[in-house]
Amino acid sequence: MEQTEIVRQAWQVLGPEIDEQGYELVEVECGLQGSTLFLRLFLDKDGGINIDDCASMSRYVSELLDKDDFIGVKYNLEVSSPGIDRPVRKVVDFIRFKGERVKLQTVSPIEGRKKFTGQLTGCEDGLVSVDVGTETVSVHIENIKRARLDR
Repeated sequence: MEQTEIVRQAWQVLGPEIDEQGYELVEVECGLQGSTLFLRLFLDKDGGINIDDCASMSRYVSELLDKDDFIGVKYNLEVSSPGIDRPVRKVVDFIRFKGERVKLQTVSPIEGRKKFTGQLTGCEDGLVSVDVGTETVSVHIENIKRARLDR
């Protein structure tokens, strides 16, 4: 299975289960470290997440993955906190972190650029706005490859 499909399945299968446990699935990454596939989940909860949360959720998610088995090959599972440079992915995240500094990378260039750093000024109708100092750039959420808080 392709890595993008694994990420999509992880959001679909694991997201609701993780929510039921009182955690938020912030981001899912899948890739190769050497020749070994990894699935990395970033979780958060009210009050923050600690190492014990990561360990218990790692066991919980492992059981879900063993049961559903949508990956189909050997992989390493990593469960982590989103950290200080928290990924910003969902519309609710872009609304929640309005006013914060972000680093954003697009899939397709906007006026010849793919990387933007500035203050998140809003998200409306699928358009994320970032004040990059001299101008405000609007990026459709589907054109965002990666976005993180820049604290």
